[in-house]
Amino acid sequence: MNFTIEDKGKYTLVTSHVDKLDTTCAPELKSELVYLNKTGVRNIIIDVSGTRYCDSSGLSALLVANRLCKSVGGSMVVCGLQEPVQKLVQISQLESVLSITPTQSEAVDLLYMEEIEKDVNKDQ
Repeated sequence: MNFTIEDKGKYTLVTSHVDKLDTTCAPELKSELVYLNKTGVRNIIIDVSGTRYCDSSGLSALLVANRLCKSVGGSMVVCGLQEPVQKLVQISQLESVLSITPTQSEAVDLLYMEEIEKDVNKDQ
């Protein structure tokens, strides 16, 4: 299996087990993300710490996840980007679009902070 999906209560953790997130496996990731969205998952953390390469189809899968989460009032955070993947994200100017953290624990913290902000703004 290329991806592990774990329900963590307030969020779902998707862990990549592929060395290359490219046209061979990005469609599988997209379909998993669409399925999660259809089943009511709002917040997703995608851990790509095991992925050393990503192409445009891999970036597309991340953008799909981001769009799906936002469409249901949730958030998507990508964590664990290795340097080559980080460079591609920067070249593509997606660091302003995607929420990115160095570690999984920081991704969890960011998600919880965003949930608190949404709750506060909803009450105002």
